[in-house]
Amino acid sequence: MNRPLVITDCDEVLLHMLRPFSDWLGEEHGVDFPLDGNPFATPKFRRGETERMPDAEMWALLECFFDSEMGRQTEIPGAVATIAQLQRDADVVVLTNLQDRFNEARTRQLLDLGIGVQVFTNQGPKGAALARIVEQFSPARAVFIDDMAVHHHSAFEVIPHVSRLHFCGEPAVSPHIPCAHVAGHAHARIDSWDKALPWLIETLHGDAA
Repeated sequence: MNRPLVITDCDEVLLHMLRPFSDWLGEEHGVDFPLDGNPFATPKFRRGETERMPDAEMWALLECFFDSEMGRQTEIPGAVATIAQLQRDADVVVLTNLQDRFNEARTRQLLDLGIGVQVFTNQGPKGAALARIVEQFSPARAVFIDDMAVHHHSAFEVIPHVSRLHFCGEPAVSPHIPCAHVAGHAHARIDSWDKALPWLIETLHGDAA
């Protein structure tokens, strides 16, 4: 029988992204990016200007961040130790919504922090990509971890037999985002690795999974 499989997102699950991105925007571009609610959904202004920044400009800055500033990202507390423990008895891969050209940099970034995993890059809802990964590994059991409700909805629709954990490790944002568990698209909502690990082990290996 094949080993269980964990497919996890990276940003705000394994690594902080919004916080270092906000710091970089303020330091290098004079843009305030407060981490309350959905930071990308509120209008953004350069300091001293009254004209709203176009959304396209903000997304371009995010791409620039991944081009040059991934070294600013730090571990969500407990992520490295949790992944290492899960890897003792399960395969772990990362499914991250970045352009394919960032795959090597993301893989190296995680390895430098102590997380050695295969990385799959994706754009848009993750259900189809998740289904391809599950088909490739053919695991005994599988768990999908992500911080965005939209991806749990996609997984629920495309590959509903995969267990789904909604996890957001950024405390400034986690209370404000839509909850996939409340919506019925995730099996659990846990935002810290110390509490998530027992649930993951039970789901991957327990008799009741």
